[in-house]
Amino acid sequence: MPDLSRRAALLAALAPLAAQAQPGSFPDHPVRLVVPFTPAGQTDLISRLVAQRLAEDWGKPVLVENRAGGNAMIGADAVAKAAPDGHTLLAITLTHAVNASLFPQAPYDFTRDLKTLTLLGALPLVVVVRAESPWRSLGELAAAARQRRLNGGSSGTGSPPHLGLEMFRRAAGAAERLEHVPYRGGAPAVTDLVAGNLDLIVGNLPEVITQVQAGRLRALAVTDAARHPLLPDVPTTAEAGLPALRITSWTAIQAPAGIAEPLAEAIAAAIRRAVADPAVVRKAGELGFSLIGADMAESRRFVAAEVARYAAVVAEAGIRAE
Repeated sequence: MPDLSRRAALLAALAPLAAQAQPGSFPDHPVRLVVPFTPAGQTDLISRLVAQRLAEDWGKPVLVENRAGGNAMIGADAVAKAAPDGHTLLAITLTHAVNASLFPQAPYDFTRDLKTLTLLGALPLVVVVRAESPWRSLGELAAAARQRRLNGGSSGTGSPPHLGLEMFRRAAGAAERLEHVPYRGGAPAVTDLVAGNLDLIVGNLPEVITQVQAGRLRALAVTDAARHPLLPDVPTTAEAGLPALRITSWTAIQAPAGIAEPLAEAIAAAIRRAVADPAVVRKAGELGFSLIGADMAESRRFVAAEVARYAAVVAEAGIRAE
């Protein structure tokens, strides 16, 4: 005769996992989507678009929570340690893939403690200067960077704008003449550029496009293989003479690693439906995003490849945590 007390204890232990594996009961209370950056940055903007559409789909609030700081690791750590029931999600970017090698002593393990659900979208960066600056082309800016000290802002050490700045430094042959000034998000860096406290930014397109269109910033080049629809008159970095300056920023959604695969797939499918919605596609396009909504397997392969790729970039460029 089986040991009923042991069997009861085993069933009690498995009950939460069984409930978690039932996507049909999800969500039963508001979902938190943690954005580990300041408001109004590219990750915040696309996350709010997707959160609104998910809330309509699920019939429950999807609350965007900005938890900036620690090079985007404070918010990531909070999600890594959250209950893996699908009610706490994380918006990540290339920054997190870079952090995996830049901060080996981080309070969480990026590859072990978080699970990628889907890749939301991608976009190029834009080399921008103040409209009043003397540099009217990427070549002129590169020549200035070789002749005098310039400072460039970014949304943080290891962020896409920081990597773009390092790539510009190397492509332009600027050696140590270009100083990196990290901020706690893209929006404050753009504000300081407009105010004249910086010389340039290799910025995320959604964070600079409004100021470019308003005539406060001048776009010199986009870091993609083709020109961007929102900036059709701005050349690519290859057209502008610096083909080595090529970088794409991206955003993905993750969950705590303990989440059950059926629930993970259900949430990923809901996000893919959200990014396929014509209204979301239109609004994202206005911000400069190309939406992707890749499946889980493809998204996980992509993120893993980015971790490996930028580990090499960090080592080659000698980037250190600041």
